[in-house]
Amino acid sequence: MRLGLPLRLTEPLLATRLAWLTGLRLLLLTLLLGLTASFHLRRNINELESFSGNLVLATLAFAYGLAAIYAAVLRQGRRLVGLAYTQLVLDQLTWTALVYVSGGAASGATAFYGLTCLTGAILIGLRGAAVAAAAGASFYLGLCSAFASGLIRPPPDQSHRLYALRLVDMAYPVMLNLLVMMIVTLLAGYLAERLRLAGGRLLEATLRAERAEKLAMLGRLAAGLAHEIRNPLGSIVGSIQLVQSAPGLDEESRELCQLVERETARLNDLVSDMLDLARPRPPALGPVDLAKVAQDVVRLAARSGRGSDVELGYEGPDALTVTADAGQLRQVLWNLVRNAIQASSPGARVTVRVDERADSPVLEVSDQGPGIPSELQAEIFDAFFTTRAAGVGIGLAVVKRIVDDHGWAIEVVSEKGQGATFRVELRRAIRPPMPEETVHDLGKLARSLP
Repeated sequence: MRLGLPLRLTEPLLATRLAWLTGLRLLLLTLLLGLTASFHLRRNINELESFSGNLVLATLAFAYGLAAIYAAVLRQGRRLVGLAYTQLVLDQLTWTALVYVSGGAASGATAFYGLTCLTGAILIGLRGAAVAAAAGASFYLGLCSAFASGLIRPPPDQSHRLYALRLVDMAYPVMLNLLVMMIVTLLAGYLAERLRLAGGRLLEATLRAERAEKLAMLGRLAAGLAHEIRNPLGSIVGSIQLVQSAPGLDEESRELCQLVERETARLNDLVSDMLDLARPRPPALGPVDLAKVAQDVVRLAARSGRGSDVELGYEGPDALTVTADAGQLRQVLWNLVRNAIQASSPGARVTVRVDERADSPVLEVSDQGPGIPSELQAEIFDAFFTTRAAGVGIGLAVVKRIVDDHGWAIEVVSEKGQGATFRVELRRAIRPPMPEETVHDLGKLARSLP
């Protein structure tokens, strides 16, 4: 139900709920009008012209007018939260008029107060239910106080014996109605919050399913194209290397050959990243020397085309054994270093750092690039998200997937214009193997014990 709502709204869910509420309110008012007319017509046609009948009809006409105003405001699609709160308060005022003509403190129409509390929970949540309950309790207590103090008398066309006019007579129905209102508010608010959380988890699961479907499509595409792309790349690289080894090659031609070789290497990396992201495999865990892998990647990156323009360095121990998949650990390091190099200007420094700790060694890759704005740091690990015009947004997604598969943690520390540091905490570390001499000495000690 849209009631002519504009398509672009700042609060589409609330707008939809308000539209449904407007329709249901009109249906309820029409039902109440029909019941009122039927009840009075069965008794005496002139009772529609009585004080109570006129007040009920005036109240229903007032509610119809409010519903028309609500629909007009709703069409504009602005200040919807204020509109929701206004409806809750005015609904409670409407029910108070019906309570007045139907028995006062002991009226059965007090059930409508709880209905509005439930409506508030559906519209806004616990806060909406609380506002509706506070408004209903205030109007109801005000009406009862006015009866007890004599400011308001029962309708002149009804017997005073049907109304509780003393505080002692009002105590029980007032306490009961307030208790019911409070219980309805708490239950409705609780259920609304639970539904909100469940809806959030459902949306998150839907997004994950959509992402998995996209990755599956990418995997099928990548698997079909990988060999078709890599075979020509291999031929190009082999041909360029043969041309470079030819005698008499001038400097300009050699630079062009190096350019072609760098670009084919970049295309090969892109194909590898696509395959790693689209067709992940579980890690084959085993002891790996993290320090050696880091040093190897630094040396390899320094000899690559773009890495020769950047100062690459390693800081950390000479050896540190961790539990990991050796190939995937190397892929994480290579992607982080490559990302840091691409973010750096010529002459900048990229540092790979290994921090030795008892149970959770930390791997860091730092650059002196432009940094990553704080509002983008939550998205940089998403597939196909990139801040570079020439980037594709796959490398860091591969890193995040491998880190998650290993049960590690990764974070980025960066400020705009201050560079960036990617920190990986390797939670599954094992102790380095003991030297053979130590093992032999421990064996002799064990055999000597009684």
